[in-house]
Amino acid sequence: MAKKAAEKDSKKDKKKEDKKAAKEKTTKADKKTTKADKNLTKADKKTEKKASKEDKAKEKADKKAAAKEEKRKKKEEESERTLEEQLEEELTDEEIENFQIEKVDMEKLTNRVCLFLANYDDGIVQSELWKKFKLTSRDGSRLALKLERMGIIMREKILENKRWTYVLKIKKTPVSTDSIENAPCLVCPVEQKCSLDGEVSPRTCQWIEEWTINELSKPKKKKEQ
Repeated sequence: MAKKAAEKDSKKDKKKEDKKAAKEKTTKADKKTTKADKNLTKADKKTEKKASKEDKAKEKADKKAAAKEEKRKKKEEESERTLEEQLEEELTDEEIENFQIEKVDMEKLTNRVCLFLANYDDGIVQSELWKKFKLTSRDGSRLALKLERMGIIMREKILENKRWTYVLKIKKTPVSTDSIENAPCLVCPVEQKCSLDGEVSPRTCQWIEEWTINELSKPKKKKEQ
C-alpha cells in the first residue's frame, strides 16, 4: 500500500513539473513573440516616419512648383497687359471720356486722327499714329480709349515685336467742315490720279501729312465771349 501511494505521489509530482515546464515554455514563447512584435512595431514606425517625411517633402515641392507656376503665369499676364489696359484699371469712365490734352483743340485733333485713319482700311499700329501726331504713348493711349468710347474707332490687340499693342481702325468719321478746312485735297493738282493703291495715294501723300501736322500744331483758338 505504501508503495502504491508513493508511486501515485510521484506521478502527481511529475505532472506538476510537466505543467510547470510547459507553462515556462509558453511564457518564453510569448516573450519572444512580444519582443518580435515590438521590433516589428518599431520597424513599422520607422517606415511610417520615413514615408511621412517623404510625403511632407513631396507636398513642399508641389507647393513650391505651384507657386512658381503661379508667378510665371502672373508675369506672363503682366507682359500681355497693354498701357491701355492699365489705364482702364486706373481711370474712371468719366476721366477717360473727358480726357483733354493741354493747349490742344480736342475736336480738331479727333478730326485729324480720323481723317488720317480713314486712309488705312486695315488700320495702323497706334505707336506709328502717335509719332505722326507727336503724342506721347500715355496721351495717345488715353485718346484711343476716349475715341473708342465715343464709337469713332475700334482697337484690335496684336503682338508686335514680342510686345502687345493695338491696331486702330476707323469706325465712324466725325462730321465737321473744320476737319477739311484748308485740306490740300481740295486744290490738289493731281487729284484725278489719286487713289489708295495708285502712284499718287493719300497713304503716301506728303501734302496731307504736312497739313495734318501743321493743323495739329496750331494754337488753340480762344472761344468768343
